[in-house]
Amino acid sequence: MIGRSLLLGFGILVAAHATQAQPVPQSPPTNGSPNTVTADPPVPRPRTTPCRTRLFTDVKFADFSSKSFAYAPPSACPGPWQKVVLEADWSVEPGRQFDRTANLWIGGVNVYFGTTAEPTRPPTAIGRSWHVERDITDYTAALLAPAAGRADLGNLVNETYTSALWGTAEIAFYPFKGKDDRRSDAPDLVLPLSASATGGTVALFSPSDSLAATFQLPANVERALLDVVLQHQGANDEFWYTCVPSDLAGTLESCSGGAFREGQVSIDGQPAGVVPIFPWIFTGGIDPYLWRPIPAVQALNFVPYRVDLTPFAGVLSDGQPHTVAIRVAGNSQYFSTTATLLLFLDHGSTKVTGQVTTNTIGAPNPSIATRGIDRTADPVTGTVTTTSSRSFVLAGWVRTSHGKVQTEVRQTIDFSNVQNFVVPGAVSTFFSQKIAQLTSISSATKVRAGDRSREIVVRMAWPLKVEIISADNFNSGWTTRIHQSYDRADGVSREGEVEFSSVVSNSGDWADDYPTTTIQSGAQRYFSDDSDGHCYSRSITAAHGVLTSITDGKGCQDD
Repeated sequence: MIGRSLLLGFGILVAAHATQAQPVPQSPPTNGSPNTVTADPPVPRPRTTPCRTRLFTDVKFADFSSKSFAYAPPSACPGPWQKVVLEADWSVEPGRQFDRTANLWIGGVNVYFGTTAEPTRPPTAIGRSWHVERDITDYTAALLAPAAGRADLGNLVNETYTSALWGTAEIAFYPFKGKDDRRSDAPDLVLPLSASATGGTVALFSPSDSLAATFQLPANVERALLDVVLQHQGANDEFWYTCVPSDLAGTLESCSGGAFREGQVSIDGQPAGVVPIFPWIFTGGIDPYLWRPIPAVQALNFVPYRVDLTPFAGVLSDGQPHTVAIRVAGNSQYFSTTATLLLFLDHGSTKVTGQVTTNTIGAPNPSIATRGIDRTADPVTGTVTTTSSRSFVLAGWVRTSHGKVQTEVRQTIDFSNVQNFVVPGAVSTFFSQKIAQLTSISSATKVRAGDRSREIVVRMAWPLKVEIISADNFNSGWTTRIHQSYDRADGVSREGEVEFSSVVSNSGDWADDYPTTTIQSGAQRYFSDDSDGHCYSRSITAAHGVLTSITDGKGCQDD
């Protein structure tokens, strides 16, 4: 139920006691299986044999304490490496448990952020297991030396919430083939923005709260990137895309604070970047039956949003301390936040100079319009539309050992959230809330060094559709339908000639009619392709809580 606080995550449905069990080993997906499954691909690997470092094995998560581990790079494969891949296997015992949030940290740097699957109660008593991977090659600089590790997966186990979670994680390091092949595009410095030296997210409870860190950086920063994760939490922010203006929240039986959220990056108080919020839906969200066995897009494994801060490289190299901060516009409950600063240095010089020449980022200015809402009507009907459209330019230059390098970032971010309501009153009983949301991002980064130029273009679209209908005002049940997608296209060109291109599409459709679950179903398709000839395609479907089909390769066959 979108209205009335989304049934508080709806965790009340997964009930009863569980038998204590060891982790369920991960196995290939098979038709008829109720185990959690996604169509997500494994991280592409080189053909070299990796060295592996185990972080922890079969660790039980049954409280809110951090689990420490000692990280050390593999002695048999000294870095840098061609590819570095984090692999983690998680499981949850049968019984009753909410979805939980998991974080892994090495030296304070976040290397994994995601949520967990929910189990089911007896008599079916299904525990679930799942596998996640993340390419962390860009974090190589944080992995070259031993460091303190930390796993955060807060979980409550008692007579009511009976399921412990378990985890095993390791890192695969793929060496270069030979000495002449040890070229790496990985950043030279990887710096965390986290709660402590060992890691931890920072909770932002209002638009004025920030995750901030002050750095004394080297004087030869040539390029800078920031990876950001903003996990929306709490009654008003977990389901932010369902919220309406606060003065209408009671009338429309929805959360307050409006339906616009946006992350804002600053350097020394000056706007430096924008972070659109992807609407993750966790496995307890809205109706847990929707996500059995296929979770929503990225629910188990968040993709960080990368902000290009390179126009500030000259400023960051001036020998003074600089503060990087992140806030969330529209924040009305809280966001669990972390970020990682990635720096590339000029290896031919110990000192570079430069400045920011253009910065038109400014502040967001969302527009909210209502139509046809009569608070005295029975039922109350009408539409709430929230839009935001902004374009900005961020440009700067830095004088390096190989000449003056100019970087210009042009970005347009369009956001639209349209909600149609039918809310019953004293006589009527029919409830309907239909949401159509779209975030579109277009970014072009031009880099010019002398008479040479390079352009990186990224386009993303994040559509979300949610439909909740109840004929009797939720007295006997409701029907939910959801569509969600993460679509991305990247292109790199040099001197106007295309050098590389790629596409990714991760989409899904889910439906359920609680409590009968007669239409319960889910489907996910993951497709990726690039100009180097790497293509991946997997489509999966499920009905009544079990996997019903797996289709591989569709769209990847040669014409």
